[in-house]
Amino acid sequence: MAERRTVRVHVRLSATELAAWRAKAEAAGVPLSVLLRQAMARTRTWTAADAKIERERNRQVARIGNNLNQLARWANTYTSTARSVTVIANLVVFERSMREVARFRGEGGDAH
Repeated sequence: MAERRTVRVHVRLSATELAAWRAKAEAAGVPLSVLLRQAMARTRTWTAADAKIERERNRQVARIGNNLNQLARWANTYTSTARSVTVIANLVVFERSMREVARFRGEGGDAH
């Protein structure tokens, strides 16, 4: 049997925010309280250490992306040389590896 809900939470909102929340609840076909409980159940919290690690990971991925763009630009410029074929082949391998990493993270590979 479900636990009875007797505790209330008070939140300050603007009239515009409340209207937007109510519209979302109506679109979902649930009362606002149910929508808010569902949203909170899906929300992940971060510790300061988690956020710092994630920011650094994002910086590293951005750097990798910049390097890949430079390599791709070079390969597109020198498409007739044998070296560009090697670069493109390595870019394809790297892209597959990055997709695998992204797939792993999407399946709960992260501890959060």
